[in-house]
Amino acid sequence: MDDETLFTIGALAERTGLTVKTIRFYADKGIVPPTTHSPGGYRLYDTHAVARLEMVRTLRDLGVDLATVKQVLARDTTVAEVAAAHADALDVQIRVLRLRRAVLRAVAKRGSNHEEMRLMHGLVKLSEAERQRLIHDFVDDTFGAVDGNPAMVELLRSTMPELPDDPRPEQVEAWMELAELVQDSDFRAAVRRMAEYQAQERAAGDTTGLHQELTETVVATVREAESAGVAPDSLAARLIVGVLTARYAETFGKADDERLRRWILERLEVSNDQRVQRYWQLVSTINDWPEAPDVTGVFAWLTAALRAHP
Repeated sequence: MDDETLFTIGALAERTGLTVKTIRFYADKGIVPPTTHSPGGYRLYDTHAVARLEMVRTLRDLGVDLATVKQVLARDTTVAEVAAAHADALDVQIRVLRLRRAVLRAVAKRGSNHEEMRLMHGLVKLSEAERQRLIHDFVDDTFGAVDGNPAMVELLRSTMPELPDDPRPEQVEAWMELAELVQDSDFRAAVRRMAEYQAQERAAGDTTGLHQELTETVVATVREAESAGVAPDSLAARLIVGVLTARYAETFGKADDERLRRWILERLEVSNDQRVQRYWQLVSTINDWPEAPDVTGVFAWLTAALRAHP
């Protein structure tokens, strides 16, 4: 072998930027053994060993473990296959790091204590499937045994909160609050009462679904009244109540009388829970959707007006 093509371990260290100790380690592990030895017993490396060592250094810099490096050098696997596998692994690591960063920023923003930080981190670490399971469990518990409002059940299941890979701190906060809300027994009981009431209404012949047009009319009418400073117990409110009860009577095919007003009031008291509105606000924040308008104040005004004008 031509001596001009051989490098001592010191020359190899200078050429590659690795330490002599590291090169010896790779040689002892059989990863880059010396090409030959000098008459004095010193390790010598040829240009192929140099290329092999540079491959090892590159793979190690990219985070590839030694066992996989040996497989690549032994041609048990290809560089492309290793690159693809490690790119996938890095995607997972990057996602975890982004979630951790979002949690830390949310903790800093909220001034959280250790316990809240632990809970927040634990909830965020759940897989997407595990997070969706929380929502499905909530829907199953509140609507599962009740044939109340299939359209609402479908809406809940089809609008799952999906925490992005790189969430903002407010999305982490929203997810934490949502997880607490859907696991709250009092909130579940309130939603279950809504479902049971809706089931009773369906059994009585109410098949008009979500009544979107009626809701839009009520919201627009009440907001106009509020903007004009109309108090729920005023004479002007009495006239507005009359207009709206007529729309209810038309929508549901009922007589516009005192019983209708009691029935509307009952519906409002059962369904107008601020926490339901909060649920949709949190889902919108997590999914980065435009926030749904808050109509709880509208129905609170109508409730007060109906009580003032029975």
